[in-house]
Amino acid sequence: MPNLTPMQRIAAALARAPEPPPAAPVLPSTGTRTEVHNTASPGTMKILVVDDHPLVLEALKGVLHQLDAEVDIFDASAADSARELVRAHPDADLMLLDLGLPGADGFTLLEEFRNDYPAVPVVVLSGSESRENVTRALSLGAMGYIPKRYSNDVLIGALRLVLSGGLYVPPAVLPFAGGAAAEKPAAPAQPPAATIRPEDLGLTPRQSEVLALVLQGLPNKLICRRLNLAEPTVKVHMQAVLRALDAQNRVQAVIEASRRGLTIDALMARAKRKPDGASAD
Repeated sequence: MPNLTPMQRIAAALARAPEPPPAAPVLPSTGTRTEVHNTASPGTMKILVVDDHPLVLEALKGVLHQLDAEVDIFDASAADSARELVRAHPDADLMLLDLGLPGADGFTLLEEFRNDYPAVPVVVLSGSESRENVTRALSLGAMGYIPKRYSNDVLIGALRLVLSGGLYVPPAVLPFAGGAAAEKPAAPAQPPAATIRPEDLGLTPRQSEVLALVLQGLPNKLICRRLNLAEPTVKVHMQAVLRALDAQNRVQAVIEASRRGLTIDALMARAKRKPDGASAD
């Protein structure tokens, strides 16, 4: 048998079951289904994991400890317990969300978490690699989408990228990737510094701010409220962002921003730098 990582062995064992999985005997509980008490030590990284497979949960806990010397991991296995979990930990640094939870629509849950807890970045960890699922998750505000078959190195590299303010998009979904899933996706070795600054693309401070909010999954109406702008004004800025990124829609804009290394932090920094005598709008 080839030498596989723990996550690859689990992904292989689950590969025959479509997502969401069909009815099957319930796996035995690990005894740590959901922790909802605030026991994280000050200064430690806090990660929430929402997945209904006990084996996946245990494997993830081992891998996630590679992110930082001090990591507190809290888990949930169903939609209701996930809501309770994030309510108890609204200051979490990261959430990993499986779209195939029993009795719940994963996309609806993703949208709910992004709307109610916008400060908590959500990364989808899924057995599906369909382009439709990836683009839909990104359009709802996911900060990354990682297929479960990917190696531990790719997983850790992708999460480091998200924690640095970037987005992780599977290589097959990036522009000109040809549409086929990569057999051996390359791991992001480290969160890369943006090679292109927002101003290099001709983005104004306000356009940079609009793009930053788009990357967080906010629709135009919420962007209007956040920036106190009329919807036609936001639409004008959005059209300018699409032209600058050579994108046809919001999802393409998110993917292109990821490909170019643009981060939310870099865009917000640009938003604060207004040229002398210039209006932000």
